[in-house]
Amino acid sequence: MDISLKLEQEENLLIEACIRKERWAQRQLYESFYNSMIGVCLRYANDTEQAKDILHEGFIKVFRNISKYKPGTSLNAWIKRIMVNTCIDHYRKQTRRRTEDLEQVYDYESSEPDAVSNCNHQDIMKAIQSLSVAYRSVFNLYVIEGYSHREIGEKLGITESTSRSNLVKARAKLREILSPKYQEYEK
Repeated sequence: MDISLKLEQEENLLIEACIRKERWAQRQLYESFYNSMIGVCLRYANDTEQAKDILHEGFIKVFRNISKYKPGTSLNAWIKRIMVNTCIDHYRKQTRRRTEDLEQVYDYESSEPDAVSNCNHQDIMKAIQSLSVAYRSVFNLYVIEGYSHREIGEKLGITESTSRSNLVKARAKLREILSPKYQEYEK
């Protein structure tokens, strides 16, 4: 109990220093959350460089809005939400809206074995990054972040059915990419 109280006080002091725009505090916050937040950005980006750009843009938003953080809530969750929203903003800048024929893919399912469970982290990350921006964004928001298709539609400016379609297509593409890896592990 005493340790958690001390950690909470240290976090509050760090946040107060960030509000005052003290560089040492900003650096400490950045370094403390870099590893976990770059992982979030990598899931949405095409490559590491783009992920770093998104990450830096996200931290700029964190520092601009740090005074809005409510002590007692999870700082990690608050920063992660900003990073995800920054990724979504990046998606919006890159993607034009388009309509697709959704009926043919809406109920698509596969009975193929699970390729992902036998792949390593790098294989999975590389496969996710190879998806188009639209597929990758929907996949991450739905599968990783837990948003509903309605919420994804609102965030990305697409319909619920387009979100569903993009998720089905993203999963199919990932299955296609990872199936050879799965077969390698089977041997």
